[in-house]
Amino acid sequence: MKSLTRKLRKGSAVGISAALVVLTLGLSTPSGARADEADAKRLVKAMSDYMAEQKAISFAFDANLEIVTTERQKLSVASSGTVTLKRPDKIRATRTGGFADVEMLFDGKKLTLLGKNVNLYTQIDTPGTIDQLIDTLKNEHDRPLPAADLLMMNVYDELMPEVTDVKDLGSGVIGGVECDHLAFRTKEVDWQIWIAHGERPYPRRYVIASKLIAGGPQYSIQLRDWRTGGEVAADDFSFEKPTKAKKIDPKDISEMLNELPKNFKIGGAK
Repeated sequence: MKSLTRKLRKGSAVGISAALVVLTLGLSTPSGARADEADAKRLVKAMSDYMAEQKAISFAFDANLEIVTTERQKLSVASSGTVTLKRPDKIRATRTGGFADVEMLFDGKKLTLLGKNVNLYTQIDTPGTIDQLIDTLKNEHDRPLPAADLLMMNVYDELMPEVTDVKDLGSGVIGGVECDHLAFRTKEVDWQIWIAHGERPYPRRYVIASKLIAGGPQYSIQLRDWRTGGEVAADDFSFEKPTKAKKIDPKDISEMLNELPKNFKIGGAK
């Protein structure tokens, strides 16, 4: 989650655009607040346990990354993609946006990143598990995987340690699926999660809003086409180099992974 905060910070300069109509929602604290907090944490723990039990997972996603410009305009960069993983150490992810078309492959030994729209690729020797890969991408390359927090073996321990406030907001419906809607606060971010009802309590939508950047830009990801176990299509997670693709040094991966148009100039947080 910290990596997402850094990413939101880099994509912002100053506050939100002028003159917004603000709706103030007063959330009272009922006598059962502690019970609601315990229930919310229990629901996140049940989701975490369910996710950890799945040896094979695949889903499609739609994501939005908000940017606050130097003119105080809030913009949204949209992308879509897919994720297929087999625990403990294999994953394939794609992401297509207006300015990047990227595929990532990891076979437990080597990470390959392919920029399809620019015919560039790079490979990094990084043996280990999916969890270790996520940490490497996040900490060494500042390139978190889509829904990275939700792909770890222990989602609960990734999300909950820094939480200072919990709200159970009842039910919501995402893409026709009824979900539990929960909201959490930490020192740096506010985040919400919608967890599907039933025997498969998977995360349906995940939203993170920065508290360190004026305008509170958000990153949101919505999951669809959820599959597990035998429902997941077979994949050997091997890389087949396109004929015209050029190999580049890993330090130059920003050339093919950049989500923003070239006329965007990144500023600092206010």
